[in-house]
Amino acid sequence: MKFDILIIGAGPAGLHAARIAAEAGVQVGIIDDNALPGGQIWRQGPQHAPKGPARAAIDALARHKNIARLCGTRVVQSLPGKTLLVEDAARGYQIGYENLIVATGARERFLPYPGWTLPGVTGAGGLQALIKGGMPVEGQRIVIAGTGPLLWAAAITARQHGATVAAIVEQASASHVRRFASGLLKTPAKLLQAARMRFALRATPYYRGAYVAEAHGETHMTRVRVRHGDEDMNIDCDRLACAYGLVPNVQIGIALGCEVVETRFETALRVDEWQATSVPDVYAAGECAGVGGMELAALEGRIAAHAAMGDREHARALFAARDAYRQFARRMHEAFELHPELRTLAQPGTILCRCEDVAFGDASKYRSWRDAKLHTRCGMGPCQGKICGEAAAFCFGWRTDAQRPPFVPARIATLLEVESSLDVDHAQ
Repeated sequence: MKFDILIIGAGPAGLHAARIAAEAGVQVGIIDDNALPGGQIWRQGPQHAPKGPARAAIDALARHKNIARLCGTRVVQSLPGKTLLVEDAARGYQIGYENLIVATGARERFLPYPGWTLPGVTGAGGLQALIKGGMPVEGQRIVIAGTGPLLWAAAITARQHGATVAAIVEQASASHVRRFASGLLKTPAKLLQAARMRFALRATPYYRGAYVAEAHGETHMTRVRVRHGDEDMNIDCDRLACAYGLVPNVQIGIALGCEVVETRFETALRVDEWQATSVPDVYAAGECAGVGGMELAALEGRIAAHAAMGDREHARALFAARDAYRQFARRMHEAFELHPELRTLAQPGTILCRCEDVAFGDASKYRSWRDAKLHTRCGMGPCQGKICGEAAAFCFGWRTDAQRPPFVPARIATLLEVESSLDVDHAQ
């Protein structure tokens, strides 16, 4: 199986890249670990058929016979010779490509605090995914906390399904939020989205300069303690959705050899004006190249596809729109930059690494991520440090290691595909 253009990720960036490439008549493959296309932001579910731009982008896949949809498929390893090892529910196999577009999106950043591992505590995006997947929340009281515009989107989803949003708790200060809101005038589409959400949630308490200091409950989440300025308040609730922004998913890009760019806000894949990475014939688009929202991701996906096919004229025509949304992204990062006080929430006994049951105090004794891994197994469980690694990086200032293959838990038979291909090469 080999494609002219292979795309990893079926969110806004991947879907728009696939459509542009398919319209040019080349053979396109699109890999995504979800059962249905749409990514996290356009996630489909039993009662969540895609609408508007999502519907148009997803329907485009079905219209083109030269697009192979590999849903429910995960990338396990990058192999030499423009080849990926992948796995679905039935088997593991190898895929070749001439050009690759990495559109792996982002994941939520979780920070430790007492009670953050209680049942009923999720991320804001995680709450959305669960609801869209069919989890009932009707009649439940939900506190949504952390930082950034995702809090409002999660609150809207919960409210539409019958939940009561007890409070939205934003760690950014009121002045930073106001400054960000005034900057939305430069992106009318974002301004309209924000106005609609704010109106829909006008009766919901909205605390700024506040954060969840502790979650309480015996067998399930029942109450949160929120620090607001110099005061503490207790809010009764059935669920807490708390996460602190998004982190670009760069693991696959790094495994391919792509360089990254580090800012005080994030670590993302480095791309040039054509969305090309430092590796020939490998492009990156969407949140993995920097978190900026679905409009920016869609534009970058289109630019990457045009550039991969050598059509720089059409790619360049999208630069101005991309620049406008990149400016939006910069304003967003500056407004919702994490407060240093969030580093101090965890107690010594608070769990840091859920997979290996490592306490925050035990990990803090060491000087680096590597030392903590060697002595405590922190970050060596099934998630391979995707959760605790980001938390440790923020709380301790550690640099985390690049993830080694396999990138996800995989069957032995899948890993043996690599050995069998090496045997064939030697025989030839």
